[in-house]
Amino acid sequence: MSFTAEVKDELARVPATCSHCDKAVLAALVRIEGTLFFSGQGRYRIEIATDAPSVARLVIKLLHELYHLKTNLTVRRSVLHKTPNYLIEVPAQPRLAESLSDMGVLSVEGGLELGVKPALVAKECCMAAYLRGAFLGSGFVSDPRGDFHFEITVESEDLAEGLVELLERKGINARVMQRRSSFMVYLKSGSAILEFLAFAGAHRSALAMENARVIKSVRNDVNRQTNAEIANQAKAASASVDQLFAIRTVLEAHGMGNLPPALQEFIKLRVAYPDATLKELGQRANPPLSKSAVYHRVRRIEQMAAEAQGRGGA
Repeated sequence: MSFTAEVKDELARVPATCSHCDKAVLAALVRIEGTLFFSGQGRYRIEIATDAPSVARLVIKLLHELYHLKTNLTVRRSVLHKTPNYLIEVPAQPRLAESLSDMGVLSVEGGLELGVKPALVAKECCMAAYLRGAFLGSGFVSDPRGDFHFEITVESEDLAEGLVELLERKGINARVMQRRSSFMVYLKSGSAILEFLAFAGAHRSALAMENARVIKSVRNDVNRQTNAEIANQAKAASASVDQLFAIRTVLEAHGMGNLPPALQEFIKLRVAYPDATLKELGQRANPPLSKSAVYHRVRRIEQMAAEAQGRGGA
């Protein structure tokens, strides 16, 4: 099961906080996933399609309990996809037009409601319920183990802006992007997605996402530290090779016995421990030397090697 399916399954089971929350959930679902058909004066029928069985059960339950509407359920299976699709048909019936108006699908004048009906989201719990229904309708959230992405796709720009406004009222920053003939409300940051899940009622999914975020953060920190250590080791190895080359040049030009004791000690340590850092070489000296003291000897060897090469070239 995908993470989106897990979130929808959890959200479909969130109990209503007040007597109007279920209406807000159903209203958003019908607005986003419903298709309205008009067959004459005051005669309508709607079809609602979903891939989630828990969402189909919720829609049918709320249509029956809130508005006492008759429904027909058809389970369709695509040739290309193994998962079934659930089509809920609400045929033309006396109470349907009034119910659609109450859900904010039809306006008072009989036309389509473009934005979010204010009465449906007057309370914060109802606002959360409406956003919950919107995600149940066309929401998508990526697996938190990968890149963070969240979106709700709607057909109306007014409805998309209405969802953005609801999210902003909760302090969640969302954006709208047009995609062909539809509009996508999206969140990109992991913290914003977490806030939405918690506000909508998907606490278990929010906890799973937070755990994945922590694991991802630790893994990234380990990778950065490992890469830094590898880079430092490569840099140290390259420096060691350069120092060994300089040592050979100095020994060929001067011989070991003609060098100061400090340089002789460094040469012996570097040859004995070619992979050691300057700090490690200093610790092996007798008496121990600071890193800066060892570096001073390295600079002296490199300077002498450069002078010897210059004389050889001349």
